[in-house]
Amino acid sequence: MTLDSRQIKQLRASGHRQKLKPVVTVGQQGLGPGVHAEIEQALAHHELIKLRLPGGDRAARRELGDTICTTHAAELIESIGGVIVIYRRNPETDRYAAALAG
Repeated sequence: MTLDSRQIKQLRASGHRQKLKPVVTVGQQGLGPGVHAEIEQALAHHELIKLRLPGGDRAARRELGDTICTTHAAELIESIGGVIVIYRRNPETDRYAAALAG
């Protein structure tokens, strides 16, 4: 699912309204099986999640965010410093259907 700019804007606004806190923190060890399991569980439950990435240069954080999105079939909504917000639709709950529809 690819989102257009309007939908991304709606999801970004939803994240700000809900005052999302990072639910997963990727440590200096990187993306291990435990981290992937936590991301998967968080996406399945919340759909829109915030992650904290380890320090480092911008290119490394961007690559890590792209890897996470590709691995979990998610869309990158926002990236500010070491924090990213990602979204993956859950057809069972579909919490953001109204925000994305119109």
